[in-house]
Amino acid sequence: MNIYSKAVTSLFVALAGVLGGHHAAAAAYPDRPIKIIVPFTAGGVVDQIARSIGEKLSQKYGQPVIVDNKAGASGAIGTETAMSAPPDGYTLLCVSPGHVILPPLAKKPKWDPNNDFRGIHGFGEIPNVIAVPASLPVKTIGDLISLAKEREADPLTFASPGMGTSIHLAGVMLAQQASINLTHVPYRGQPDAMTDLIAGRVDMMPLSSPLAKPHIDSGKLRGLAVTTSYESSLLPGIPALAKEAGLPDYQASTWFGFVTQAKVPDGIVEQLSNDIAGILKMPDVQQQFSTLGLELTPRDHAQFDIFVDQEYEKWKAVIEEGKLQID
Repeated sequence: MNIYSKAVTSLFVALAGVLGGHHAAAAAYPDRPIKIIVPFTAGGVVDQIARSIGEKLSQKYGQPVIVDNKAGASGAIGTETAMSAPPDGYTLLCVSPGHVILPPLAKKPKWDPNNDFRGIHGFGEIPNVIAVPASLPVKTIGDLISLAKEREADPLTFASPGMGTSIHLAGVMLAQQASINLTHVPYRGQPDAMTDLIAGRVDMMPLSSPLAKPHIDSGKLRGLAVTTSYESSLLPGIPALAKEAGLPDYQASTWFGFVTQAKVPDGIVEQLSNDIAGILKMPDVQQQFSTLGLELTPRDHAQFDIFVDQEYEKWKAVIEEGKLQID
């Protein structure tokens, strides 16, 4: 073998070693613990969903999957923490509507949900229900809209767990699309708002369906319509607002999924997405999510990217039309 042949052979051996080593490294994912950042306190719905998926991923991968609660600033602290982590697939972020609502609400957005992050998998959504106290003389969503139009000078009130929440914006969007006036009354959380709703101190609330159900069943509240495009399995018989009110573009729910940094390699994202798809088919996971009022609407990484972009554009338009902003 001449010197040229030896050189060529050595080059091919070296390249094979590099490519083989790269393939082995990629195939080894994950070879250390994965962290799921939840930008809210422990015990809430986002936290429960993240822990459920995380436990199954840990069992599948044989690696610890740690849920890290980074609460504060309506989810901004956890989101910024996830964004600044290395883009290696070992830091995931569990997201809900605030992920796309906070940036257009803020004077100086800290992240762009479409450019700073990429989707891994969408899990599902919890429908809200337009609920009114039993004392309010309306039976349908059409009745509520008609009453609101009659009371233009003294607008009906609607409660929310705070300015900039998805429930707040669901009320704003209803007012915009139905061309009615509604006065927003913010509270420190859904339970506080629900107390005043039941007492009739506020007229309406787009309330989370699991919280609303026992009070609708008892007759303390009346459910007029659910805010998804389909009926809720938790509240059968209550129609979808979009169809019942003739507002085809109305769609508002509390949805959940995992994202990660935009530069995480495709292979890792695809692996996580496929593995989570399998987890969502497990009967015990489906049962747990059902008890939370979660309607399964799985979306793979590409579908979830499209969905997040659509949600961002939708809420951005609502925020701009309502001239809403937070510091």
